[in-house]
Amino acid sequence: MAVSRTTRVNILIGNGHFLSHFYVLCLPPMFLAWQQAFEVSFAQLGMTIMLMSGTTALLQTPVGFLVDRHGARRFLIGGTLLMCLSVAAMGLATAFWQVLVLATLSGVGNSVIHPADYAILSGSVDKERMGRSFALHTFSGNLGFSAGPPVIAFLMALIGWRGALLSVGLVGLPVVMAILLQSRILVDQAKTESARTGMSLSGRALLTSRTMILFFLFFALGAMAGGGVQSWLVTVLHTVKGVDVAVAATALTAYMLGSTAGTLLGGWFADTFKAHILPFVTGLTILSALLILGVNWLPVPMIAIIGLTFVSGLALGASRTPRDMMVKDAAPPGQIGKVFGFVSAGLPLGSALTPVPFGMLIDRGHPELVLVLVAVILLLSLFCAGTARASGPMEEEAAIVPAE
Repeated sequence: MAVSRTTRVNILIGNGHFLSHFYVLCLPPMFLAWQQAFEVSFAQLGMTIMLMSGTTALLQTPVGFLVDRHGARRFLIGGTLLMCLSVAAMGLATAFWQVLVLATLSGVGNSVIHPADYAILSGSVDKERMGRSFALHTFSGNLGFSAGPPVIAFLMALIGWRGALLSVGLVGLPVVMAILLQSRILVDQAKTESARTGMSLSGRALLTSRTMILFFLFFALGAMAGGGVQSWLVTVLHTVKGVDVAVAATALTAYMLGSTAGTLLGGWFADTFKAHILPFVTGLTILSALLILGVNWLPVPMIAIIGLTFVSGLALGASRTPRDMMVKDAAPPGQIGKVFGFVSAGLPLGSALTPVPFGMLIDRGHPELVLVLVAVILLLSLFCAGTARASGPMEEEAAIVPAE
């Protein structure tokens, strides 16, 4: 049976997105081995993640401008290749400074993924299936996060840390080759006549518009809340409710599984009920916040805690694809790369902001406030989403100037 063009596009884009997330979480299991091999501190080891993620976050927006101007395919192929080769080369490192340089280069490669992927999906997929394609894109990234630590740990036990990094890095080469050989089916985003002639909304004006700033904050606040749950749910359940650490870890796993599965539900809804995306996102975000508060306050048995965290993750995950569709709808034709490069930079920023302040709350004897703050942040994010949606695709007062 022939595979449809849309399915092939989803597989090609999804595989690259899987690798981008997979490689990020391949590094933490390396820390103990690297500490022994290079005699470095944990702070120095943490710089690998900081450099990789920080470089990605900083470069996503400028790469988005390049994607819009020159097309996404060449950047997707080159960025994915750089990402894979950098991770493979870490297996050959003889000094820790080399690992840091390679982590930075991997971050450079990773920075193309979001702007290029969304530009290609917007041009390659039928409008009736766009929500499901966006959902599969998010789903593949979540799978990459989930698979990274156990796969790399297994390979380290089997062939050592050098062999593990070489293996996972080189595994990406067939993905790059597949994208290259089938690049003809990856159609770039459509451009309006004004974009082709250079007379469109200035990139700077677009990204500093109220709509895009609010979407950036919506992404950042959502990531802040998610980062708080992922970093501290186990500690909070154990400290506040006396839950066994193993059960608390199971509750976190349930939350993550729910969040991953929810993306597929959100994709179906975004395609089926296009006119009701904002109410859907609003209702699910409120539900997720209430369930998190229930985990914190309700005197329920262990199995119920696991169930509440699963449904909370499911609700929040289901809101993610409609969120992405709202951003796509707000982006002017031909400028999707820079828009997604900018707003999705809020994700790593938000994830980086909350672990330390939440940890300080626990240090000061208030672990019960962590999940309350998570719920408040989620509700605050809705204000940004609703206001951005009401602003429309772009403000009428924004100047039309030669495109940057």
